[in-house]
Amino acid sequence: MNELRLDLQFFAGEKTEKATPRKRQEVREKGQVAKSADINTAIVMLVVFLVLYFLGTFYKEKLLHFMYQSFEQYARVDLTIDSVHRLSITWLKNMAMLVAPIFFAAVIAACLANFLQVGFLFTTEPLKMKWNRLDPVQGFKRMISLRAIVELLKSILKISVVGLVTFALLWFQIDHILSLTTKSISTTLSSLASLTAKMGLYASSALLFLAIFDYLYQRFDFEKNIRMSKQDIKDEYKKTEGDPLIKSKIKQKQREMAMRRMMQEVPKADVVITNPTHYAVALKYEDGKMDAPMVVAKGVDYVALKIKQLAKEHDVVTVENRPLAQALYRQTEVGDMIPEEFFKVVAEILAYVYRLKRKV
Repeated sequence: MNELRLDLQFFAGEKTEKATPRKRQEVREKGQVAKSADINTAIVMLVVFLVLYFLGTFYKEKLLHFMYQSFEQYARVDLTIDSVHRLSITWLKNMAMLVAPIFFAAVIAACLANFLQVGFLFTTEPLKMKWNRLDPVQGFKRMISLRAIVELLKSILKISVVGLVTFALLWFQIDHILSLTTKSISTTLSSLASLTAKMGLYASSALLFLAIFDYLYQRFDFEKNIRMSKQDIKDEYKKTEGDPLIKSKIKQKQREMAMRRMMQEVPKADVVITNPTHYAVALKYEDGKMDAPMVVAKGVDYVALKIKQLAKEHDVVTVENRPLAQALYRQTEVGDMIPEEFFKVVAEILAYVYRLKRKV
């Protein structure tokens, strides 16, 4: 029976893993975020029509006053260069006063819609010129891509829903609309303005409802597009944390350098305390310069053997004391002073060493 063998490296390039925080930050800096343009449009429309609905009386009075000035006052002014200039400035100011509330409301709504979706984000990356966007082949592929089809279906759905909502509103108000033919011009205009504002509110509310689902789809599509393969995650880890092989070599070099420095201190030691075979701790004491003896080298097994060999080569006294050697090895590091509880026993050993040196 033939066995089927799979090379798991074949799947290393499959983008099946969620994006890491670093990848998310990188794509965010490029301006790539989960965002629905429909939410921006819907919120801006909703806010603008709310302003028109609640400030309808204000706009009516302003427009009537403006029309009164235009037909009663400005029409009687002699047309000269200065008068035309003054009238133009006045008209512009009046129009600005009318447009300003709507304009600022739309700007604030657009900023709020963006902030709710992506937070604070400022980048110039999307503004950079990318020549590959001018490639007709790539452009044709984008036109017939799955995303383009989805966007087309979304547009059809939005037009259908918004059209249905506005038609339903007009249908339920048909009697009132037909009765406007018997009303005055002022009443008719007010009713039509109110009906227009209501149509805008209903349409923008329906669009906002659809935009929420569009945002969820955009988040799903965004998460799918920024997925990473296992190899991508490994490469990112190497960039951020460093190549494990290089790090291990650096640590090995550091250990070797520390070992060489430690071994250079062994010939300067006063005594080496041993286990006798497994542990070795070299001590040094300088009267008047040190408060207590200092550990200048220590090691177990192979390192302990090297310390004892160096001590023998440089005539450093070796003293066997198993409990002390093990305790010093466990409780001290190279460069530390010995703990106070070992002062007495180490003092006795150093006194013994000094006596031996005087005899020699």
